[in-house]
Amino acid sequence: MSIRLGFVVSEFNRDITYQMEILGREHALFLGAEVVGTILVPGVYDMPLAVKKFLERSDVDAVVTLGAVIEGATEHDEVVVQHAARKITDLSLEYDKPVTLGIAGPGMTRLEAHERVDYAKRAVEAAVKLVKRLKE
Repeated sequence: MSIRLGFVVSEFNRDITYQMEILGREHALFLGAEVVGTILVPGVYDMPLAVKKFLERSDVDAVVTLGAVIEGATEHDEVVVQHAARKITDLSLEYDKPVTLGIAGPGMTRLEAHERVDYAKRAVEAAVKLVKRLKE
């Protein structure tokens, strides 16, 4: 069974999310999954609509979100991640397909973000496992 994934990747902090995207693609290939498409969005907050577009497609089994939200001078980073995560979860339940949270942050520095690019592998692995287990 080939598992087909859609990637939704934040352009904000692209130096980090680019690494996450490459790592995620490599891990998908390693696990025998196929990335059927990628939608780049301006930031993590903008992910839900792109996630929904993938969930509506019959050739997508799960969606992987990849992003990095770095701490700023205000609590903006917390608001961004809370609202995006909540809506992403709602969409997963609405469409009955896995959507995994490969978003590093909030409350991290740029250095910590670079150290957490492997969140991409975890998100891909979770998507593949969930698809397999839900089809059993």
